[in-house]
Amino acid sequence: MTRIIKTDTMEAAKSTIKQSLVAYTEQVWAVNQKIFNNPELAYKEAGAHDAIVGVLNTVEGVRVTPHAYGLETSFEAEYGAGGRVLVFNAEYDALPGIGHACGHNLIATVGLSSFLAVVDALRATGAPGRVRLLGTPAEESGGGKIKLIEAGAYKDVGACLMMHPTAQTAFGPASVYGNAFDRTLAIARFSIGFKGKPAHAALAPWEGVNALDAAVAGYTAISVLRQQIRPQERIHGIITNGGKQSNIIPDTARLEYGVRAPTLAGALALQKRAVKCFAGAAESTGCTMETQDLGGYADLRANMPICNAFVEAMGALGREVLCDTDHTTPASTDQGNVSYECPSWHGMFGIPSEGGAFPHTENFARGAGLRKSFDRALENSEGMATAGYWFLVDDELAADVKAAFEEQKKHDGACIAASI
Repeated sequence: MTRIIKTDTMEAAKSTIKQSLVAYTEQVWAVNQKIFNNPELAYKEAGAHDAIVGVLNTVEGVRVTPHAYGLETSFEAEYGAGGRVLVFNAEYDALPGIGHACGHNLIATVGLSSFLAVVDALRATGAPGRVRLLGTPAEESGGGKIKLIEAGAYKDVGACLMMHPTAQTAFGPASVYGNAFDRTLAIARFSIGFKGKPAHAALAPWEGVNALDAAVAGYTAISVLRQQIRPQERIHGIITNGGKQSNIIPDTARLEYGVRAPTLAGALALQKRAVKCFAGAAESTGCTMETQDLGGYADLRANMPICNAFVEAMGALGREVLCDTDHTTPASTDQGNVSYECPSWHGMFGIPSEGGAFPHTENFARGAGLRKSFDRALENSEGMATAGYWFLVDDELAADVKAAFEEQKKHDGACIAASI
């Protein structure tokens, strides 16, 4: 591991980062609560966009572009000149029905506070380098970062950092702040449509061709397929249309599915197996079938030099962080696509939640709005901001980051680059 540099400039930067986080605490808390209490779905995050941009517009020397890269709820802020480019991502979209049950208000908190801290550190030390905060909408559905990739948002980026909350129980006691290493599964999403023939369900059901039967048969076949998939693979779906009323034989039915695997190539191969289940269901019920590709997210690759820098930065603050390289989170994120574009890091930190609930649950959503979860986010921001500044000013670390990314590229699999 590259040891953190011990220079007067670095020590001054670390002190400034700590002071900055304290100075901006209440402003960032207000943004956090605005986002948490007003959950907005993909590409509709106008309130979150405006709240973050409002703070950024008050910071001297920061160049702010609202509605950036052709996306109404994206933004970009930049400070500095010359040197390398460091990006922090901010997510802020919510989930339908359960609000910020994935804690994106805290992701925005960590991104915003880390950006402000590195701005202050660059200003205080006069070091070269550019730091950006990129507003990335629609992570939960819609692939906002994929659209940003297509628009060139990550083209000149030397490193992209962000953090995501999960249940503290994932890491054990509260003295362990999280896991610096995070790898996620790739996902391929698709829908299946069945077309049959309507009929009165009581008077002449024999005249109908039941599309819902095809959907149910396919759904059941997928349940059987699960017995033969690998431990790290996942298949999950819902029936989105099963007919209009009970006395009409359904002439149309539709399902939406996601399949996950350690690589996108693996997910696409699993998708082919799943589609065969539905094709068999169509054949057995006499329906016709059509499929629609709904896009997907690449697997998330962690840049180990950044992982190590964060672990060391947190350790210097007396905060224990795991670096469990055997761990794979069985979820997916469009940050995975970013990790194929530039050196990337997506750390995980723990927050309290009732019953140790994990993301995408109501109990986790309640935990994401707590002041103690916000405080935990700021403690992790100090480590991420320190690691980010270290990347900007230390040539050895920057070279290690780039070399690790180039090594990863040698093993690239298939990666969906098109918008969802």
